[in-house]
Amino acid sequence: MKSRHTGLTHLRYSTRYSLKGLKAAWSNEEAFRQEIVLCALLLPFAWWIGDSHVEWLLLVGSSLSVLMVELLNSAVESAIDRIGPEFHELSGRAKDLGSAAVMISLIFAGLTWGTLLYDKLFG
Repeated sequence: MKSRHTGLTHLRYSTRYSLKGLKAAWSNEEAFRQEIVLCALLLPFAWWIGDSHVEWLLLVGSSLSVLMVELLNSAVESAIDRIGPEFHELSGRAKDLGSAAVMISLIFAGLTWGTLLYDKLFG
């Protein structure tokens, strides 16, 4: 079905839906709240650690990618939970895959921050 909203009206509605999603994640997802707090604490240090625009972008981007992947994981979990509470192998696999994606994004962010911090302190 084609959207009846176009142009700036579409942008306004899309923004509203996105903010609604962020609010839902904040209200319902403990991991998302923890990652937001971690980002709020870390991101000011990106200016100090990053010696170039590219390094700053890597620090900020790796942090934001954790939030993005967490949101996608939460969306998958919500959709699975809506289907029903009983265990199904495919539902469990979908949730495990989403969790693995979050873990990989956290590893990437940790490696990025750790490497650039190491270079800043000892390089």
